[in-house]
Amino acid sequence: MPSSLQVSKVYEAKRLERRQSIANDGRGGDPGWQLAHILTDFSFPWTKRTLPATEFRALWNDQHLYFRFDVTDMDVVLREGAHAMEKVIGSDRVEIFFSTGPTLNPYYAIEVDPRGEVLDYQATYHRQMDWAWSCDGLVVKTSLMDFGYIVEGLIPGSTFRKLGCLHQDEMGDYLIAGLYRAEFSHDPAGGRVIEDWITWVDPEVATPDFHMPSSFGIIRWGR
Repeated sequence: MPSSLQVSKVYEAKRLERRQSIANDGRGGDPGWQLAHILTDFSFPWTKRTLPATEFRALWNDQHLYFRFDVTDMDVVLREGAHAMEKVIGSDRVEIFFSTGPTLNPYYAIEVDPRGEVLDYQATYHRQMDWAWSCDGLVVKTSLMDFGYIVEGLIPGSTFRKLGCLHQDEMGDYLIAGLYRAEFSHDPAGGRVIEDWITWVDPEVATPDFHMPSSFGIIRWGR
């Protein structure tokens, strides 16, 4: 692990058995998910609202990293628009970032709303976006549920390697990664949309910003 990376949190993605994969149905229905560690360690760094539950899971095999978010949300906000960017940025969503290194030069972001609309992009610190980038091999499926929504996705391991984001140390392979959630709601008094932000690692900055080295942790490809 790079000595300059200050990591406060590590999540272990368990390895699937040989030839085992996860059926990506957008509902978390594959029994293979029972192997995954359930990450619930999220926070509201910039608001005092009651924190709604967010669960993250990840598994991997020789071909793919599989990820899943289960989101409790009784007021799902979905913005309409002509383009994915307009829809996703104005909606509830989950986000996963991964980086080539601790300085975020560059890093990559995938943001997914409850309908399955995807906004993916490359960036360099701080917030220098390349909106033309798309994640090679990304497959995402989602479902709106009574409790909120589920987002399931897979990314080929070859994509992480090609981008230089699959790092290695004496313990094995790992990603420098951020896990986030945009938690939007309707203001009952006026109907406007209230924007709140949930993160796995608190970046400890005064105003909401996920695009900070301090908001990243480690997703380790475990055994």
